[in-house]
Amino acid sequence: MRLHELRPPEGARKPAKRKGRGISSGLGKTSGRGQKGQKSRSGSGIRPGFEGGQMPYFQRLPKRGFNNIHKKSWNIINLNDLNSFEEGTVVTPDLLLEAGMLNNQGDPLKVLGNGELDRKLEVRAHRFSKQAQAKIEAAGGKVEVI
Repeated sequence: MRLHELRPPEGARKPAKRKGRGISSGLGKTSGRGQKGQKSRSGSGIRPGFEGGQMPYFQRLPKRGFNNIHKKSWNIINLNDLNSFEEGTVVTPDLLLEAGMLNNQGDPLKVLGNGELDRKLEVRAHRFSKQAQAKIEAAGGKVEVI
């Protein structure tokens, strides 16, 4: 069997309904839309969730909480995660992204002091906790704020 010999099974493909092509077609005049009403008009349509004028479900539910539009989200990395790099490596957000350690590419990077660092690294990030900065420098590494 060749690619050009493939055919869909019998009855799988039906011809399209030709609407508005005369009364004897069965889909003439109103073209299957019924008589009057909103759905019979051209260009009409109701949005998802519309309940015919009844107060919609999403508006009936009580609202709770608050979304701060000015909230800044951070990529967080701990010191024990940095032990996977070779000694003397310059650790940057790009390197961490390549290693698959960052979630959101656009967010700034903050280094936290959880765990111990047992190698000398030069770490470049947007923020450091005081504990992380002290531990990196104690291991002989350098800290650089981008």
